[in-house]
Amino acid sequence: MADEEAVPGVEGPLVAVTFQRNPHQKQKYLESHPKALGVTQIALSVFYISSVIVILTNGLSEVVLDPPQIIGSVFVIIAGCLAIAAQNLHLPTLKACLGMQVVACVASVFNLIVSVARMEAPSYVCWKYGEGNLTDYYKTCVLFNNSATHYFAELILIQTAIIAISVTLAAYCCKVVNCCSPGPRMPVITVQVPTAQQ
Repeated sequence: MADEEAVPGVEGPLVAVTFQRNPHQKQKYLESHPKALGVTQIALSVFYISSVIVILTNGLSEVVLDPPQIIGSVFVIIAGCLAIAAQNLHLPTLKACLGMQVVACVASVFNLIVSVARMEAPSYVCWKYGEGNLTDYYKTCVLFNNSATHYFAELILIQTAIIAISVTLAAYCCKVVNCCSPGPRMPVITVQVPTAQQ
């Protein structure tokens, strides 16, 4: 304090440190490449919906589980659209994107559980008629069950990818919206230069 008073012509401290919000904080969201991730979410969800419809129309599933899976995938499509729309860095859109990514993540976890359950529970039972000659029906049935298992494994992989994308986009939205922690503040150092006395 004595040094500050010794310099003539300077009011206040010579060096002042203040903290301000980072003006480029919203740019963090663009680091996640939201357009690519949003388009991927939409494409994978459309494929998943078409797969569920194929399973439903061929009578390979319980009708009770299919509509919730389709509705959950529609939520993922909406979340993908919001991820693309949030590129304009408008704060309400980013908040909506964050909320929908959380909903999409929950819906995808539900779809993942249903897909795992379908893979574990055979949808078709093959009967072996006798020990000698295997009938063509039995061979076809075994091939069908093997194909169905691979098909359900593909659906599990798709849901896992959608969950990873939703979590990634939600994390980047959370960085911008500052819902998980207070916003980072950047130090601003102000140096006052003494003016020459006349």
